[in-house]
Amino acid sequence: MRMKNPAIVLPDAMKGIQSLLKATNQGGVPSRTLELIGLRVSQINGCSACIYGHLREAKELGETDERIATVAAWRDSPFFDDAERAALHLAEVVTRLADRSDEPVPDAVWDEAADHYDERQLAALLVMIGTLNLFNRFNVTVKERADRPSWETAA
Repeated sequence: MRMKNPAIVLPDAMKGIQSLLKATNQGGVPSRTLELIGLRVSQINGCSACIYGHLREAKELGETDERIATVAAWRDSPFFDDAERAALHLAEVVTRLADRSDEPVPDAVWDEAADHYDERQLAALLVMIGTLNLFNRFNVTVKERADRPSWETAA
């Protein structure tokens, strides 16, 4: 690693991240859906530590190997329902804002998510996606290790 995780160096940052993640769990989105989003966002950003962490959390929540293995190909996988697909689609476009110059988050993607989630749930999805993107960027930059994440070993 290049340095300790910034959220470890600045403990109030970790408290803030933990508060944001706690808030997402109060938004009414199933925990398994939130972990699938975490896994997908972390895959897009190439954050091995977060991929590993979300994989472990998803398994603890009873997520199946088939769904975990195919989350990167959710569009073509038969293992996800329409609400999960909408959440994963939203997670992808919000994570890849710079990939579209015309409309970074198309109305069709938003409307699809809004068909399945109420305002509180949409807020939880957006907070989750944004928080994961922040944490992924910390981890990728400092080269956080998947086998020994510093946030688990901090004393």
